[in-house]
Amino acid sequence: MSAAPDILCIGSFLWDIIGRAPVHMRAGSDVPGRIARLPGGVAMNIAMTLARFGLRPAVLSTIGRDAEGAELVATCERMGLVCDYLYRSDDLPTDRYMAVEGANGLIAAIADAHSLEAVGDKILRPLADGRLGSITAPWAGPIALDGNLTEALLGDIAASPLFAAADLRVAPASPGKAERLLPLLAHERATLYVNLEEAGLLCQSAFASAAEAAEALLARGARRVLVTDGGRAAADGARAGVIECLPAAVMVTRVTGAGDTFMAAHLVAEIRGAPRAEALAAALEAAARYISGEVAS
Repeated sequence: MSAAPDILCIGSFLWDIIGRAPVHMRAGSDVPGRIARLPGGVAMNIAMTLARFGLRPAVLSTIGRDAEGAELVATCERMGLVCDYLYRSDDLPTDRYMAVEGANGLIAAIADAHSLEAVGDKILRPLADGRLGSITAPWAGPIALDGNLTEALLGDIAASPLFAAADLRVAPASPGKAERLLPLLAHERATLYVNLEEAGLLCQSAFASAAEAAEALLARGARRVLVTDGGRAAADGARAGVIECLPAAVMVTRVTGAGDTFMAAHLVAEIRGAPRAEALAAALEAAARYISGEVAS
């Protein structure tokens, strides 16, 4: 076994199949474009960004013993990700995500994360069997956790002593899965990363700004939240107060993975000791560079 990782990324580890066209699209559009396959999933996107910043992330997820799985593991290991702790399923396929993006943003997407949901808490075994921690000596470093896990498993994690010492950084996989994070909303060691729509779903309300959404989430018991709103001001809400920062205006060339990049860059900045305002600005800058295509997928 290799040296201990710097951070754990728990959640989806799959292939992204992304179709992108440089024109505005709507339902039923049939246009020329490019189709790419690349490593993806919320946990994976965060891990790849962390690796680009020089950290050594380990992924806790499931992957099939199929050709797609073997290729995905080999690709990720070449990027510096620790894949030693993956749960390898003999009878479940490697998960996939498919999206279509136009110049006007995400048109539609389908996430096939059924294998991750099916294996449940098996992906957490390294946190209990001594490889990464145990009940008596839980993992004490940062953990990036994504909402592709089932609501039941996220609820178990919220109450589990295996996570009692961790710095939990939590993100929904999509607005459709935002409400899965409710068990972690008031967790004393959790920081939630959501966009304006996801914040509204968690609070069952509509908000005019990220700062307003952050205030509402704090009022519902959140310890800390980061709320983004596209090209408008993002907010960092904590019990010490809410701060805002406006992202740079850039040409949008892609959107899938932008939120994950924001979260990873923010985490890196804080690990390196940046104060709140500086960390928020650094995360927005990294996300803007990603959206503009300046950072390779």
